[in-house]
Amino acid sequence: MTDVPLQGQVALVAGATRGAGRAIAVELARAGAFVYATGRSSRVHGRSEIGRAETIEETGEMVAKAGDGVALRVDHLEPDEVRALVARIEAERGRLDILVNDIFGGDRYAQFEARLWEHDLAGGLRMLEMGVHTHLITAATALPLLMKGGSGLVVEMTDGTHEYNRAYREGVGLYYDLVKANVERILVGLTAELRDTGVTAVAVTPGWLRSEAMLDHFGVTEQTWREACERVDGFGISETPTYVARGVAALAADPDLSRHAGQVLSAHQLAVAYDVTDVDGSRPDCWGYITAGRPDDVEDYR
Repeated sequence: MTDVPLQGQVALVAGATRGAGRAIAVELARAGAFVYATGRSSRVHGRSEIGRAETIEETGEMVAKAGDGVALRVDHLEPDEVRALVARIEAERGRLDILVNDIFGGDRYAQFEARLWEHDLAGGLRMLEMGVHTHLITAATALPLLMKGGSGLVVEMTDGTHEYNRAYREGVGLYYDLVKANVERILVGLTAELRDTGVTAVAVTPGWLRSEAMLDHFGVTEQTWREACERVDGFGISETPTYVARGVAALAADPDLSRHAGQVLSAHQLAVAYDVTDVDGSRPDCWGYITAGRPDDVEDYR
């Protein structure tokens, strides 16, 4: 495999302001794709309701250092904005090969431990808009251009493996659980409807992601994250956003990627399948660790 196996391909990473989306945009660019990275938080237009300092322009700068692409402020709940985005991609590049739906940010509305009738209704419904409606709007608008080329990849980013999400996720509230269940159901529908189009749909889940927000929450940085391991159970199994991003880039470069159609793939599964690692050379298996009952020795799952 060459250093730029995605040379000539065009990718759209929707929801790339921070976290896994940002890292995926960077790694796809590093692999040679021209990347359109989108998000709402902007130096020009201000922060989104998520309220964090990261901006889509910063992602654009990171993409430029790794390869080629452009960062755009787009609200994926606004169909007209998404239509304009896809029209721009077609006018400028004439094609779309990879779509990554990583839009969410609705966890700010989650009320852990609250039952449905106790949960703020407006916040819960907003979570569904941010985590489900955005994916539907973006896929519905971008898929015709993706199918035009006769092949391609759609990645629905989720949280949790198929096995883990089969049961109700205790402690996070019904709305958060429903968002993640819906993402996998979108995958089921896309897999059926994309049959015979040449486009492959998969879902991908990171493990315990050391996103910017997660690092801030525990008062550590990427350089000092291990300091939190002594006071946060299981934090040793956490991973950088680059880990899942490397897996997605490798998946996109697989000439036989259709074998994964309809599957929910974890960052660890991608790492094993494509021989990639996290930045420290490890292969964290967060979902394997959880399935095993969260044993004391985290290192057995790295």
